[in-house]
Amino acid sequence: MRLADVDWAQWVADDLVTIVYVVQASRLLLIEKKRGLGRGKVNAPGGRVEPGESLAEAAARELQEEVGLTVEGPLDRRAECRYQFTDGLALHLHAFVTQDVSGRLLETDEALPFWVSPDDIPLDRMWEDNRLWVPQVLAGQHARGRFIFDGDAMGDHDLQVGPGLLDQ
Repeated sequence: MRLADVDWAQWVADDLVTIVYVVQASRLLLIEKKRGLGRGKVNAPGGRVEPGESLAEAAARELQEEVGLTVEGPLDRRAECRYQFTDGLALHLHAFVTQDVSGRLLETDEALPFWVSPDDIPLDRMWEDNRLWVPQVLAGQHARGRFIFDGDAMGDHDLQVGPGLLDQ
């Protein structure tokens, strides 16, 4: 399956999801997913947007539920990605960055949290598309992408990276 095989004008996601990259000084919070889609992969904490929630509300709730941290400052939306899987699953992701959190970091039945240096992101343990946009997002850029996946393998993609991209 290629990007051209999808009618993106009519495309509808099965799930609207968020993730939150917590960046503090010289460390970045990531998780190893313990269940669900991406089990065993490294990602940022996040999950589904519930009915009636804003994207930011969902991101903050998921951060609290998955790792026990509470968002105390602004959430900066840095990426919007649309994922079409060859098995039919369609996900619409919004990624946020924040530095202002409180609470005690906890392991839950969903996630094993850990801190890394932003220079040592384990991209080889993450979804294949992450190496294309996560470093740029963490460096302050915005990203907008469309990705085709067959299982864990990225088949095709279109990605734009630049300042103010999500304001369009």
